[in-house]
Amino acid sequence: MLTILAFIVTLGLLVTVHEYGHFQVARWCGVKVLRFSIGFGKPLWSKKIGLDQTEFVLAAIPLGGFVKMLDEREFEQDPISLDDYTDIELKRAFNRQSVFKRIAIVLAGPVANLLLAIFLYWLLFMTGIVGMKPTLGKIIDSSPAAIAHFSPGETIQKINGKNVSTWQEVNWFLLSESLKSSNVEIQAITSNQEIKIHQLDLSAINIDDAGKNALTLLGLTVSQPSIPARIGDVLNGSPADLAGLKTNDLVLSINDAKINTWEDFVEVIRNKVSAPIQILILRDAAEVKLTVKPNAVIENGKKVGRIGAALRIEQSDLDRFFVTVHYSATESLFKATAKTWDTAVFSLNMLANMLSGEASWKGMSGPVTIANYAGQSASMGIKVFIGFLALISISIGVLNLLPIPVLDGGHLMYYMVEILTGKPVSESVMVIGQKIGFSMLGFMMVIAFYNDISRLITG
Repeated sequence: MLTILAFIVTLGLLVTVHEYGHFQVARWCGVKVLRFSIGFGKPLWSKKIGLDQTEFVLAAIPLGGFVKMLDEREFEQDPISLDDYTDIELKRAFNRQSVFKRIAIVLAGPVANLLLAIFLYWLLFMTGIVGMKPTLGKIIDSSPAAIAHFSPGETIQKINGKNVSTWQEVNWFLLSESLKSSNVEIQAITSNQEIKIHQLDLSAINIDDAGKNALTLLGLTVSQPSIPARIGDVLNGSPADLAGLKTNDLVLSINDAKINTWEDFVEVIRNKVSAPIQILILRDAAEVKLTVKPNAVIENGKKVGRIGAALRIEQSDLDRFFVTVHYSATESLFKATAKTWDTAVFSLNMLANMLSGEASWKGMSGPVTIANYAGQSASMGIKVFIGFLALISISIGVLNLLPIPVLDGGHLMYYMVEILTGKPVSESVMVIGQKIGFSMLGFMMVIAFYNDISRLITG
């Protein structure tokens, strides 16, 4: 239910913002708007509002929307319909506007999505970005990071002169830089406050691995807290509950093997599928032995053990490894704009690499994957969900600016030709363009749905 609700909110908000951009700029340009529709197909709700009696519609298929403007070309086959409009109204037809007004109206939708992303990122930077400190843990042997002489305990400060504050920023910067060059300069500081400069080879990052953690591919790992295996919430009716585990129990050993951290505890449980295990815990200064039989569950096609117990972690442990970065209103605006720009450019670069054959089309996602991530991000908190909304809003804006007929970018392409030639693109050319555009979009949708289904099957 959370996934469905998050998906509806995501599509509803982003489509409404996009179409409102077209709608508002059309009104500013004096164009008569006949219909503002969220969704396609059969109307579920409609109402005429305003002096122009614009019909606002909520339709059955929520995978898009449209703004219908008065356009005489739509009445060429039905001249009688033109009698419904006065000469003054016909002067407000979209086709009678200057090419620059038409460009502004078409651009308004994608620009609205990009402005929304800037606003959402501005809110996040203002309220504070929470992330793991970019302090290095184990350096993987023989990796690019090992060759560049990185050491555990170093904290990354700058990448090619740009400041970074969190591990997530480091991952993003390295992934972005890998599309520009094969080498990057990283400034780090040791625990002894000694500045280190490393030249890191980025060739290990394959652009097909964009969905993976770029740092892992380079041999860099984050320094993680050594958290004791202390039990937090216990799921009712779970193996942990049936065995008698309680909140605040400290796990000392499993089958007489010492347990030092929560990570050790989870690893052992995952490998003990449906086999009873002996757990020694510390409860109220007394040692207690319990027997737990993990449930077998399928995860990514593999059978693993689960007992239904969560981690209890102290805030002091988190504070040592996490940082909250705040920015002023002005600085947040600059950072939000830069983040939106960088993400848009990265999306275009990835698409260009797909078209050139340098990247796999497996990176393209459809509505199923978007719904899945919408649900996951919503379950992780409002800030994560806002970040997800900003990312998808950028994707919608960039996609609609592509020079594909039937998309906003295709119309812009026609208008650029009109400016250069001094006359509109002929109707026959536009009909051919529409067929090509629908074919291209159909091809992309087939690939996106195929990738979605493949991810569902393979986990």
